Amino acid sequence: MIIDPIGDLLTRIRNGQMRRSAKVRAPNSRLRVRLLDVLTAEGYIRGYAEVETKGKRELEIELKYHEGLPVIREIKRVSTPGRRVYSSVSDLKPHRAGLGVSILSTPQGVMTDASAREKNVGGEVLCQVF
Repeated sequence: MIIDPIGDLLTRIRNGQMRRSAKVRAPNSRLRVRLLDVLTAEGYIRGYAEVETKGKRELEIELKYHEGLPVIREIKRVSTPGRRVYSSVSDLKPHRAGLGVSILSTPQGVMTDASAREKNVGGEVLCQVF
């Protein structure tokens, strides 16, 4: 049983990039799919596909590299199961002077901090990517 599914997903991505893997696999869930949709839209990963292995649905994530280096330089979990971090729209500031993104879970879905400011909605800060 996985206590923190988002933390597990981010760790799998980090470990895959350290090994220079083309693809990594993670268990499937709706929240993970929404998070991967945001990472794909922002250009941090090539994409993902839902596959079935031994009767279990998994996500196969294609990692992205530029000139041999991972596109994701740093990806870290902000809100954890033991310490939830929420942010109102007025507290959302650009991450790394606009070079990185914060990914939020809002009542209108999972989105970047820029989209949340545009839609004037706050929420739980899931992770930061640079």
